[in-house]
Amino acid sequence: MDGLKFLFSYIRKHKWKYIIGIIILFIVDYVSLYIPEAIGAITDGLNTRTLDFKVILHQVLIIAAVGITLAVGRFFWRYFIIITARKVERDVRNDLFVHLETLDVEYYNAHKTGGLMAHFTNDVNSIRMAIGPGVISAFDAVVMTFLVVFRMITHISVALTLMALVPMLLILFGELGFGKLIQKPFKESQEAYEELTDYTQESISGVQVIKSFVREDAQIKEFLIRNETMKKKNLKAIKYQALEEPLLSFVIGLSSLITLIFGGYLTLVGDISLGDFVAFNQFLGMLVWPMLAAGDAIIMLSRATASAKRIQKIMNAKTEVVIIEEPEENDTNELILEGNIEFRNLIFFHKGQLEPTIKNVSFKIEKGQTVAVVGRTGSGKSTLINLLLHLYPIGANMIFADGKDICTIPLTQLRSQIAYVPQDNFLFSDSLQNNIAFGIQKKEIEIIMNAAKDACIHDNIMDFPQQYETIVGERGVTLSGGQKQRSSIARALIKEAPILILDDSLSAVDTDTEERVLNNLRESRAGKTTIMIAHRISTIQHADLIVVLNDGELAEIGNHQELMNKYGLYRGMYEKQQLEMRREGGILA
Repeated sequence: MDGLKFLFSYIRKHKWKYIIGIIILFIVDYVSLYIPEAIGAITDGLNTRTLDFKVILHQVLIIAAVGITLAVGRFFWRYFIIITARKVERDVRNDLFVHLETLDVEYYNAHKTGGLMAHFTNDVNSIRMAIGPGVISAFDAVVMTFLVVFRMITHISVALTLMALVPMLLILFGELGFGKLIQKPFKESQEAYEELTDYTQESISGVQVIKSFVREDAQIKEFLIRNETMKKKNLKAIKYQALEEPLLSFVIGLSSLITLIFGGYLTLVGDISLGDFVAFNQFLGMLVWPMLAAGDAIIMLSRATASAKRIQKIMNAKTEVVIIEEPEENDTNELILEGNIEFRNLIFFHKGQLEPTIKNVSFKIEKGQTVAVVGRTGSGKSTLINLLLHLYPIGANMIFADGKDICTIPLTQLRSQIAYVPQDNFLFSDSLQNNIAFGIQKKEIEIIMNAAKDACIHDNIMDFPQQYETIVGERGVTLSGGQKQRSSIARALIKEAPILILDDSLSAVDTDTEERVLNNLRESRAGKTTIMIAHRISTIQHADLIVVLNDGELAEIGNHQELMNKYGLYRGMYEKQQLEMRREGGILA
């Protein structure tokens, strides 16, 4: 029932359009009943030779009026019901996207992209079909059947109607159980589609890796297996539907046979007229659509219920990050950070892990300092930065910005004060200009160019044929690793935020370019806080403060010279890198 409640919550938003559409649909169904009666009247007139031109003209005008009413009515019920269903589809898709944007990083760590995309396609489409064509089918299945049967009983013959409808009771009882049977196989087919979508998305995104390892045949083989699995799941779901129409055709044929035999007998003995017999057959033919509609409605409602449950499961997911109410747009008390940061006994567990990733880390960063975070792979460097951005849920009184617990700062205000260059250097499939200007409102080319110059990417951009209008492709695939990193740095610098975070953002550039970028940062970031994660000691040895993490714990802290004098983990990293560079014939900067 949760799935039905979810569907009705959206239908209620457009209830008046649905009500108007259903009223028009009722009028169309009711008016269509006059056609069999008109044909029956003409038949009786021909049979008794009492038909004259005026009677024929009268009946023809009735049929013409009914035809016009049906044409106009069908246009309007489609407008009010089908178009409204499209609007509901839009609303569901919008709400789903908006909700996904509110979920924290932990949720995306546990759910694959392809699977989430399946909800936006198959599941949302199933809901639209149920609240559009499904509503029409369900209404006709009930109302049209009632109106036709009522006319057959009151205008022709009770006995003939009961005899003709006895076989159709089989359809009624069969379809009541049909809806329950189809929900499970349809859910399984949707899950198979989700898995196939996810596999396809990953294969396309990782096509360079696949080709470099010559794994095309293996990937194709795996795809064929998953595709075959989805086919079997779909066939299992559709076999019930395949049984419906032959069964329905058999029942309708049986009803027609009964009508022909028993109705013919009643006509011969004079209990009903020939016109009534013809009209009855017309009415019986009109019951074919409601019977088909009943099956369609059950199928569409069953699919929509399964899809609604899947979407509702996402909508019920809540972020574990503390959400503080955002201030009003005209609020003059907007937070402006200076750049003072404190980590106080910070402990953090990733979801599902028994051991903490960050273990009792404490240190302070003063406004205007350049702070480096170093450590072995997996020591918790990126996690520490993600916690400062409040991307993961943390306890109270562990991270402070300008003396305020970040758990008490609205997320939008906090993150708007921080410019972040992530480790993966994600770029959108858009122009370089729009990628660099992603975080600002005024996308003036001069501001964009200045940021690009500070990131040492301007000259590269000017060498491209389209320059700043160059489309970089999905995830910046047309750029080199160093170009993607510097474009990401330019995107961060253009915000001019009081806090800048660089997560291993210079690893793909040469040492000369790295030095130029660092010099530009020192000039443009004077008086502002900069936090850098790096593996190369040359990148961070001029930092005001160096934080060394080891297995999630604070191992050492100090400037370069202080840490070198301790003969600890930092000095060991420095000497190892120096030895490696000497072996390669390089000189440590």
